[in-house]
Amino acid sequence: VYKYPLTIKQITAHVSKAEVTPLMLRDNELEIGYIELHRESESTYRLCRVLIADESVRGKGYGKVLVNLAIDHAKKAFNATTINLAVFEHNQNAVNCYQSLGFNVIRKEAGLRSFNGDRWNLLYMELNNI
Repeated sequence: VYKYPLTIKQITAHVSKAEVTPLMLRDNELEIGYIELHRESESTYRLCRVLIADESVRGKGYGKVLVNLAIDHAKKAFNATTINLAVFEHNQNAVNCYQSLGFNVIRKEAGLRSFNGDRWNLLYMELNNI
């Protein structure tokens, strides 16, 4: 989606697309996390760019809150029935979070990306009948 170096112009252009819904989780003035809903069809949305701000707020359950809020928004605002996502298999904290919310692995793509000589597997997960 983005090219290095990242610019405000790129971000603004991306989140301005009709199929992208950016959401921010805040606790008072503290920005906790960010997530995007990407419309794939009338009833299916993909969770993208799930980010928790920094180490000081990680491990406190905010990821689960953020994903639940995005699911709820997709259901209420768009009548979504299916939510999907992709996550690197080695990101076990994220995988566990998604599984605890009812997401199931529907496909695995082996060695899709390579970083520092390591091949990373990608898991495709889905939540149906939300």
